[in-house]
Amino acid sequence: MISLNLREQSSFVCKLLNLVDCALVCGFLWALVHWYRVPWNYYYTYLMWLSLGLSLVTFQSFQLYRSWRGWKFFQEFLVILRAWGTVVGIILFYFFVFKISHAYSRVIFLIWSLVTPLLLFALHVTARKILHFFRSKGKNVRHAVVAGAGDLGVSLAKELDTIPWTGIEIIGFFDDKVNESEEIKGMGKTILGDISSLPEYLESNDIDYVYIALPMRAEKKIFKILRECRSLGARIYLVPDLYVYGLHHAEMQSLGDLLVLNFNPNTEWKRSFDVIFSSLVLVFLSPLFCIIAWFVKFQDGGPVFYKHPRITSAGKEFACLKFRSMVVGAEDQLEQLLADDPNMREEWENSFKLQKDPRVTKLGKFLRKTSLDELPQFINVFKGEMSVVGARPIVGQELTDFYKESAGRYCSMKPGITGAWQVERRSDGSSYDERVGMDDWYILNYSLWTDIKIIFKTIKRVFDGRGAV
Repeated sequence: MISLNLREQSSFVCKLLNLVDCALVCGFLWALVHWYRVPWNYYYTYLMWLSLGLSLVTFQSFQLYRSWRGWKFFQEFLVILRAWGTVVGIILFYFFVFKISHAYSRVIFLIWSLVTPLLLFALHVTARKILHFFRSKGKNVRHAVVAGAGDLGVSLAKELDTIPWTGIEIIGFFDDKVNESEEIKGMGKTILGDISSLPEYLESNDIDYVYIALPMRAEKKIFKILRECRSLGARIYLVPDLYVYGLHHAEMQSLGDLLVLNFNPNTEWKRSFDVIFSSLVLVFLSPLFCIIAWFVKFQDGGPVFYKHPRITSAGKEFACLKFRSMVVGAEDQLEQLLADDPNMREEWENSFKLQKDPRVTKLGKFLRKTSLDELPQFINVFKGEMSVVGARPIVGQELTDFYKESAGRYCSMKPGITGAWQVERRSDGSSYDERVGMDDWYILNYSLWTDIKIIFKTIKRVFDGRGAV
């Protein structure tokens, strides 16, 4: 019976999972042949044995059974796709060389080739979920120490505390200069010694991982740790202090024989997504655009659109479009309103918004509550001035007064029609620091999947109307 601790059984579990994967590959082929009532012959027997041998070797070669602690599921799925693609490629080459493709059902082979990686991924997700459960209960735990008790080391420890399913427990820190702060004590950790005492500690304690969280300028200490500790039984990882510069999307690239870090966000996919999405919205919702434009014009004869200068990538200004939801001359009335009402002035200075703005028309209240006033921003998206999902569109004064050290991050991407703050808080009283924090979070963690989730949350928000102004 496998021990619930699983610590000593990890190698056995990996081998077992490899065998189960291979059995799934062969079993699914057998099931398809019998499902489609195709006579089983020695050609299918050869294919089964070939796929079994290739899967055993190839899945191991692609390190499919490495430790996936802390890795995202899609990263494991990509490895599965590459490994299975290699297996299928070799089989197709086998068909070509021996001229035997006619012996197999094309339908069966196509379904088998396309569905098998999905089944393998489902199996691995199930296995990881089971391991996550045991690890969250304190089983199958790996022990780690952190070399560096500064902001980076503390951030690493905090991050691991938020994901207990990884089963990695930080025992303590090693550092030459940093004293044991209240923050470290609050996490239940301690300073175990200085950097020079780390090798001795590893020799006398059972430690699985060493995380080097030292600043880049401490390269001598980093090299010393690598030189003295790599033979002491623990796996060593370097946590680059890119977070000091607020750049999570750094990408490793090669330049000849050199490795370089690319700090420029990869947004090519984002622009393609924006063009396709905005084009579909503008085409299919054009009747609604015309109806709203007619009502806005009919209510007082004023302009249909309201153009307001906002900040886009690289700090450039653009005219952000909305259906006009205020009375004509609303800008001229603002100063008088703020001068007459101190509470209103304080609210404006804190958030650049007024919850109960008397300048908003009856039609404007409806447009704002349903977010229909923001539909013209899809024109901005199509022109390349905005994205469908991004940080909030802000004015220049907000950038200088509130974003401060986050201003550079904000200007690295285009603002969005919707985003993390819009779907999580909207305008229901959240502080400006919280808004900036949510914009920071999105810029540092954006992905296609994140954008899709935010879009679906936005649709839900539009229908419930919660928090809109």
